[in-house]
Amino acid sequence: MLRIMENYAWTQHFHRCFDKAVAAYVRGDKTSGAGLDPADLAFLRSVGCSAQELFDFVDDLQRYQEPSYGDALLIASVRRDFFLVVQKGKPSGKVVTRDELPEKTAAVDGIEWLPRIISKARAKLRGELSPDTMFGCGGDRAFLKKYNLHPADFLRTVWAARDDDRKIIEHVKDTASR
Repeated sequence: MLRIMENYAWTQHFHRCFDKAVAAYVRGDKTSGAGLDPADLAFLRSVGCSAQELFDFVDDLQRYQEPSYGDALLIASVRRDFFLVVQKGKPSGKVVTRDELPEKTAAVDGIEWLPRIISKARAKLRGELSPDTMFGCGGDRAFLKKYNLHPADFLRTVWAARDDDRKIIEHVKDTASR
C-alpha cells in the first residue's frame, strides 16, 4: 500500500523538493542539494533524478526565468518513466562527460546542435549526464524553441526512436515546418 501511495503522490514530493531548493537558493545557498534532507535526496534517487539535476532547474529558473516548475516536472516525469520502465529502477552506473558529446557546432542535415542534443537526450533518459552538463540548458532551450519542440516531448521522441537518429531528425524537421 505504501508503494502505491509513493507512486501516486510522487509529483507532490517533487514539488516540495523543488520549492525547498528554490527557498535555499533565494537564501543564498546555491549548491546542489541545498534545502533538501536525506529523505528528499532518497526520493529524488528513487525517481531517477539527482540533486544536481534539480539544482540546475532551480538555478536556471532563478537566473533566466526558465524552465518553469511545470517544465521541470514534465522533464523529470519522462526521465522517471524511463528509469522505472526501461531501467527497472536501476541506474546504469555510466557517466557521459561533456567531452564525449558532439560539438555545439556539429550539424546533421544542416541543423546545428541536433547531434549534440540527441546525445544529451539519450544520456538524460539513462541518467548518465555528468554533473556539469544539463539537458535543457540555455543552448538546448534556444534550439528547442527554434524548432517548436518542448524538452519533455523531445525526450519522448528520442525514447521512441531508440537508436534511429533519422526518426528524430525527421521529427525535428516536421515539427519545425508546422
